[in-house]
Amino acid sequence: MKIVIIGAGRVGNTLAQHLSGESNDISVVDLNEKKLLKLQERADIRIVHGMGSHPDVLLRAGIEDADMLVAVTKSDEVNIVACQVAQSLFRTPTKIARIRSASYTSEKYHGRLFHEKNFPVDFILSPEQVVTDYICRLVKQPGALQVLDYANGLAQLVAVKVEQGGPLLGKELRVLKEHMPKADARVAAIFRKDRPIIPQGDTVIEEDDEVFFIAAKQNIRQVMGELGRLDNPYRRLIIAGGGNIGYQVARALEDDHSIKIIEYSKERCQYISERLNDTLVLHGSAADQDLLLEENIDKTDVFLALTNDDEVNIMASLLAKRLGVRSVMTLINNPVYANLIQGGEIDIAISPQQATTSVLLAHVRKGDTVSANSLRRGAAEAMEIIVHGDNKSSKVVDRTVGEINAPSGVTIAALVRDGEVIVAHHDTVIRNNDHVILFVVDKKQTREVERLFAVGFNFF
Repeated sequence: MKIVIIGAGRVGNTLAQHLSGESNDISVVDLNEKKLLKLQERADIRIVHGMGSHPDVLLRAGIEDADMLVAVTKSDEVNIVACQVAQSLFRTPTKIARIRSASYTSEKYHGRLFHEKNFPVDFILSPEQVVTDYICRLVKQPGALQVLDYANGLAQLVAVKVEQGGPLLGKELRVLKEHMPKADARVAAIFRKDRPIIPQGDTVIEEDDEVFFIAAKQNIRQVMGELGRLDNPYRRLIIAGGGNIGYQVARALEDDHSIKIIEYSKERCQYISERLNDTLVLHGSAADQDLLLEENIDKTDVFLALTNDDEVNIMASLLAKRLGVRSVMTLINNPVYANLIQGGEIDIAISPQQATTSVLLAHVRKGDTVSANSLRRGAAEAMEIIVHGDNKSSKVVDRTVGEINAPSGVTIAALVRDGEVIVAHHDTVIRNNDHVILFVVDKKQTREVERLFAVGFNFF
């Protein structure tokens, strides 16, 4: 696929590196030449120096025959205009824009602004909202390292770390079915000391294994209880940082949780306190030990460090953990930091770039791909694909999972059919229009997966 990316910031940088490794033709446009040159050293891409909304610059980037434009600069207006130019002059098939301002995306104006006659943006990307949704899912599933929704939330893929006390520790995976005869689940992958293991029935679960499993949403808690200690629901939260993400998380969770926000700016404190109903807003530093102790950090379930400063987030998180908070989630923009700190004192490192890339991947993947989520810092991927065809035009339809010649490291984990979650086993038959959820241990295999689920011409 030929893709033009406008903006070499954190989101554009991460996306370019991720997609260039999959044999895509990538061009990146930015006004900062130093950023472009640095990115080119790390990825096999074409770079173009200039304003991404200018037609002549887009031409140099190869927009004439591009399949997709992804505009992710810091300016909503530049992103919107780039999409407009791409549509008006070059008829680019797919146009994605990063838009942060709620004024553009509000229900009042969204429908009238973003369509072919006005602003031809096919998909609006809001990184803040993506990260907010991701954090909310983690808060609602205590003990999970990662939570992904599929089929509109009917099924979930959850990552957990195996700890002492779990009933499955030291036992073979096939025991899971015996322990839960009424709640079916499928272990999609196991990472042991950062190495992937394709799970089999005789695979023995070890301490500190990172286990990815899929099940119907109502069965997730039961499965987590088999793999480790089952944490009580989170009730008391302290959020460090009242910026866009901190404010949105508080607004989404305040009805069911007791929330305190610590914000350094007096003006911002005033702003968010007027707009939140049941959240206590405190003026001060999240790295102030006396303030944390005063607010009973040791009786708090989750400390969420969500400021714009990685260093502040890390230091505040380490302090909160030392003072006795139950769990720590930390927003980390620098991927180097994220790899260093997760799993130690900090329970979960949240990468906005990784979350945003996952949202975009669904639009990049071929076929009827509903979602594609980047996992393990981009090493693995989980996909939801709607299958089409019959046994003549498709390599998967009307076949059992055991009959499908899936690439190495690819696990068909579950199906969703007519609103029902069906955990995939050897004898499970895939039907036309099923939502297939699969796990790809090595993202280099995604092209093979696309070919596997492609529909032959004789179907049409």
